[in-house]
Amino acid sequence: MDEIRRRRVEEQLRDVIAALILGGQVKDPRVGPFISITRVEAARDLSVAKVFVSAYPGAEGGEASLELAVSGLANAAGFIQSQVARRMKTRLTPHLTFIADKGIKEGFELNERMKGLFS
Repeated sequence: MDEIRRRRVEEQLRDVIAALILGGQVKDPRVGPFISITRVEAARDLSVAKVFVSAYPGAEGGEASLELAVSGLANAAGFIQSQVARRMKTRLTPHLTFIADKGIKEGFELNERMKGLFS
């Protein structure tokens, strides 16, 4: 598959999933509004996609709430896939796997440590 097309599909997947979460269509109580889809990595044949999920650093519950949100999204994966299929109108809809992305939290902590060094 063309690399440019795959990147566009990944972007579109990220936008559609984020809109579902922000719109409150994912009814699982573990999935809160402080969840962010950081990136999506799709396989070359678009059969599988890894969806990386992060929580805002100031969100209550911290890492535990991120893990709960990931399990809530994994539980709602069938519903999310069906909504993605409706909105994207592609021949194949990738199987979604949700993964906790701790990159934002680690970057925030590094920034705070650097502020402490230079203050």
